[in-house]
Amino acid sequence: MSGRPDDPDVSLLRPYLMTSGRTKPVDHTIEIEAQVMTSNLGATSVANLTFERRDIISLCRRTMSVAEVAAMLKLHIGVARVLVADLAALGYVVIRRPEAETPQDLRMIERVIRGLESLR
Repeated sequence: MSGRPDDPDVSLLRPYLMTSGRTKPVDHTIEIEAQVMTSNLGATSVANLTFERRDIISLCRRTMSVAEVAAMLKLHIGVARVLVADLAALGYVVIRRPEAETPQDLRMIERVIRGLESLR
C-alpha cells in the first residue's frame, strides 16, 4: 500500500474508515430517494464534524436526495446512507421520506437519475 489516493488499497480503506467499518446505516429504512436537509443544529455544529460529514451538511443546505449526496461527494451509496443516517440520529440533518401513496415528482426522479449517472 503506497498511500496514494489512486492506490486500490487506499480507495478500499477510505470508505471503511469513514463509516467506522459499518456497512449498514443505523436507520435501515432510509431510501436513496429520501430528501436530506441540514437542520439548524447541523448548521451551527458544522465545525465539530469530520470533513465528510461537514461536506454533507454543506451540500444539504439545499435539499437533496441521499443518491445526490453520494454522487456529489463521489461516495458509494452505502457509505452515503451510513453517514446520512448518523447525521440524522444526531439531529444534524432532517430526512423527508417519500410518501407511498403520493404520485412521484418527475423532477425529483430526474435529479436522482442524474445523480446516479454521475457516479459512473
